[in-house]
Amino acid sequence: MSANERSMTAESDTSIHHPGSDSRPRTRLAPSPTGDLHLGNARTFLCNWALARRLGWSIILRHEDLDASRAVPGSCERIEASLHWLGLDWDGPSRLQSENLDPYIDAMRTLAGGDLVFRSDLSRREVREAIGAPHGGELVFPATLRPIERDRWGFMDRSAGHRFAMPGGEEVVRDEIFGTCTFDPAKEGGDPVVWTRDGRPAYQLAVVVDDLLDGVTDIVRGDDLLSSAARQQRLGQALGRGTPPRWWHLPLVHDQDGRRLSKRDGDLGLDALRTAGVSPERVVGLLLHLGGFVPEPAPIHARDAVGLINPERLTTLSESERGSPCRLGQEDLDWLRS
Repeated sequence: MSANERSMTAESDTSIHHPGSDSRPRTRLAPSPTGDLHLGNARTFLCNWALARRLGWSIILRHEDLDASRAVPGSCERIEASLHWLGLDWDGPSRLQSENLDPYIDAMRTLAGGDLVFRSDLSRREVREAIGAPHGGELVFPATLRPIERDRWGFMDRSAGHRFAMPGGEEVVRDEIFGTCTFDPAKEGGDPVVWTRDGRPAYQLAVVVDDLLDGVTDIVRGDDLLSSAARQQRLGQALGRGTPPRWWHLPLVHDQDGRRLSKRDGDLGLDALRTAGVSPERVVGLLLHLGGFVPEPAPIHARDAVGLINPERLTTLSESERGSPCRLGQEDLDWLRS
């Protein structure tokens, strides 16, 4: 193990409690049960899993199922079956976010105690009209739309939408792949929704609370979430987290037309590929090729990916590679199904 790898086995934040007696660094596989995992999801999970097994991190599996309107019945079971089929495992039982809302309620009360959350009933359309923003692109909720009535600050009504009053100023995100990145989350996204009208936490709050609760020290995910890291660091600070997690943001996988893969690409889902008779070794081999870990696609078992996916390769991606998605071409698909 190299010196760089040894440093990555060290605890990222010793102030965070790890469940149970396992004090190793910890990462998480956190799928949303909204359908079949596609090849882009699989590549991220494979990299995450292989890094963890190489560097001695523990792995938890957390199903992010709080958005009931998008959840597909049976997805959790199919996702776990697909991950096992691919050759991935995790430590201990999986869990659902929706099983216990108490930690999120406690977090909202903590934010309310710091005068950092307020009730907001404005729809996206009303926010756009209020700030004169065009349709499309990310919607920024500016501080000028915060309520002046004191009774709207706090967390008294769980059936109402609430936003976090994002502090102004720059936030530095130190990413293992992209290096040091600077964002201003108040300017770039404004005040994010942290509690929904459905009586459940929104994504930005839930993921921060869960990573604190689960003792997560290393987060591996797609680079479309890089700017979200700044918002999540700010929320973590407000909830008492000291050192932020180590971030690993991977370039996304796009199709040959330049579109990012999504669950709408049903024939590229792991469940569909398995049903079609594609071997997991061919899937792993293609994913390793797309990531630049092997020069040509070849059938490879997931356990062998542990020796191929190394932090040096990820942390030395060239600037052009960082900004460019992995392209899944027709020749790749032909090889996969051959």
